[in-house]
Amino acid sequence: MNSSLPRQAASTPPGADRHWQRLSARMIWVDLAQSILSLLPAVIAVWVIGVDPGTGQIWPLVGLAAVGVLGAIADALRWVFTRYRITASHVELKTGVLLRAHRSIQRDRVRSVDIEAKLRHRLSGLRVVKIGAGQQAADGESALAFDALSAVDARSLHERLLNPVEEPSDRGGSARQGDESSIAAPDPPLTVFARFQPRWVVYNVFNIWVYVLALGFGWGAYWLLGAFGVNVVDLVGRLLDWDSLGWTGTAAVALAAITLIGAAGLAVTYFAEYWNFELARVRGAEGTMLRTRQGLLTTREVNRDEDRIRGIQISEPVLWRWMGVSDTTVITTGLSMWSMAQPAGILPRGPVAAARRIASEVLDAEEDPFQAPLVKHPAAALRRRLWWATALSACIGLSLAWLAATGVLPHGAIWAAAVFWPCSLGAAYIAYRALGHAIVGRYLVTRSGLVSRATTVLQRSSVSTIVIRESLLQRRLGLRTVSTMTAAGYGGYVTPDIEARKSLAFALRAAPGVLEPFLTAHDNSELAPVKSPGPTRPHREA
Repeated sequence: MNSSLPRQAASTPPGADRHWQRLSARMIWVDLAQSILSLLPAVIAVWVIGVDPGTGQIWPLVGLAAVGVLGAIADALRWVFTRYRITASHVELKTGVLLRAHRSIQRDRVRSVDIEAKLRHRLSGLRVVKIGAGQQAADGESALAFDALSAVDARSLHERLLNPVEEPSDRGGSARQGDESSIAAPDPPLTVFARFQPRWVVYNVFNIWVYVLALGFGWGAYWLLGAFGVNVVDLVGRLLDWDSLGWTGTAAVALAAITLIGAAGLAVTYFAEYWNFELARVRGAEGTMLRTRQGLLTTREVNRDEDRIRGIQISEPVLWRWMGVSDTTVITTGLSMWSMAQPAGILPRGPVAAARRIASEVLDAEEDPFQAPLVKHPAAALRRRLWWATALSACIGLSLAWLAATGVLPHGAIWAAAVFWPCSLGAAYIAYRALGHAIVGRYLVTRSGLVSRATTVLQRSSVSTIVIRESLLQRRLGLRTVSTMTAAGYGGYVTPDIEARKSLAFALRAAPGVLEPFLTAHDNSELAPVKSPGPTRPHREA
């Protein structure tokens, strides 16, 4: 039995719900419908169109049907073996078929209650509720997931855990399932920072995933149409006179078609994922929460406790930086930064100017950290990057020369190193231009990165560890790297290649009270003033 957090006491408190409950039985009917729909394409192909099962064209549809049926069976078994209950002090969940797990979360440690609904959930009036208590993704923890509850029960559970009120003992401490009168109306947002912007679709279609999506769509269409007896190769061959176009024209048409199909797919994905988007500050159990709502077919609501937010990071991809494209995430405890669902993301990919303005409003700082001038890093930082770019180009050139000498590659391949060298020097200069840092009030601001230039604004009071290191080359150039560690976000944020004589002063201001007990007389002689010190305000830790 697995218990991720302290278990409930042996005696159930008065006014608690002592009975274990099941998830919504409506899931069984949803799974049955899913099984039938999964079998439908194969049935149509064999019995209506008359596709011969022995030709092999039917197997993709058979595989699709098998995946759907097995998924439905797995959901049905999960419903049979899943129990949950909400007591006056704990939220408990029992799951597992072969390996049973019993997990519980203290209600006073609940930090987020997120509601999600895919299309099949919405059509059947169901919701998925995820309850988080500040788990760390690095420890392998995850939120409790109730898949699925009725929409009424999901909203009731959300209001009950995030806005707790005194629960009368004569009702067993829990609202009766399905009783809509027991649900308090959700509080209106205190502040709305952003809403859905259709024009931001432009920032979401320029992406490498355009080609991945187009190729995946084309491969799926080929197998699906082939299962119904359609010769896709012959169909495409009759569209244009490919012989007259030649190889160059054929490649250009293929690239344009793939780009248009992929861009259209990403545009549809953007509208489906972010339709009715809203970023707002709402009331929570013990303070305020940062809430995002979004979704057309799959709706999702994520609530983040603002007492656990430690900062914000804005990333700008290098290939789309000329458009001002940016991704915005919060640095907070209890949310995985590596999740594909991006629970830490608070804005769709959009213009960097709007991201900075909204991020500043969310932080509500006396001085805007995203508009503060950053300290420029020394020229030695550029020389270090140019040295590494040259060394890498030399290694590639020597490798290509050896392969050409042994006859593996033609001698003309050596010119690739000559082309790579100026490109790497340009990348080194871009990486150097991205460097910058500052102390603005109670925030540390650091910026770095080549592939994705990230500007990180981090609360200084949340820094638990500071690391100052220097490599052999950095020591020769008079540079040091300062890393700030925190129990939020990625866990650590790096400020590379600071001037050595100013690095200790910067580290002291970045993490007040962390390094002072370890300073020596030699260290005090190295201290140098840091620009933009700003006042420091006390911060209450959650």
